[in-house]
Parts: sequence; structure tokens; C-alpha cells
Amino acid sequence: MLYVYVGLAGAVGALARYELGLLVASFGTSPFPVATLLINLIGSFLLGWLTHRFLQRGKPSPQIVTIIGTGMIGSFTTFSTFSVETIQLVEHDHVLLAVTYVFLSITFGLWSSWFGYRIGTKTSTRGEVK
Repeated sequence: MLYVYVGLAGAVGALARYELGLLVASFGTSPFPVATLLINLIGSFLLGWLTHRFLQRGKPSPQIVTIIGTGMIGSFTTFSTFSVETIQLVEHDHVLLAVTYVFLSITFGLWSSWFGYRIGTKTSTRGEVK
């Protein structure tokens, strides 16, 4: 049954990623992959926040962690698209954009995870800010 729940959560994450990608694309096109960057930063924040929230509530259920972390957030974010887009930028002679993309993705991805984790630290188990 866990496979079904992970699959359903994965569908939710993939659809959310697709919709956000369409929304970002509606603002215009650019060689810089803004949609993937935003999606990965949001996912990093959410996983950091949820990880800490689970830890605050005691021992988290491994099944819930798998369903949300691997299923929903794992399908929402994408390292493979990040990798391909970076290679495509280089192949189209946008080397500076590629380096900027890698730098922003790694730096702000780690910062987003840390920030999400810190926000999770500042809230109690009842959702109130400490």
C-alpha cells in the first residue's frame, strides 16, 4: 500500500511542478531556467521545514516521511532537469548563465533547506511561533 501512497503523492508533486512551470513560463521566455530554480528552492525549503516539523513531533513515521519526502517533494523538485538545463546553457554558449544557475541553485538551495529547517524550529507543535 505504501507504493500506492508514494505514487499518489508523487502525482501531486509532479502536477504542482508542472503547473508552477506553466505559471512562470506565462511571464515570458528566457534562456535562464527560472522555473526549475524556483521549484527546486521551494522544494528545498519545504523538505527542510517538514523534516524539522516531523522531528519536533517525536519519532516520525517512516511511511509518512517516505510519502511526503520521496513521493510529493521528490517529484516536485528535479535534479535531472537542473543538470540538463545547465548542459543546454553551455551548449548554447550561455556559459555565464550556466555558472550563475549552478551557483544560485547550490547556494540558495542549501540556504532554503536551512531556512525551512530554522522556521520549523521556531514553531511549536501547535503551530504557534515560539
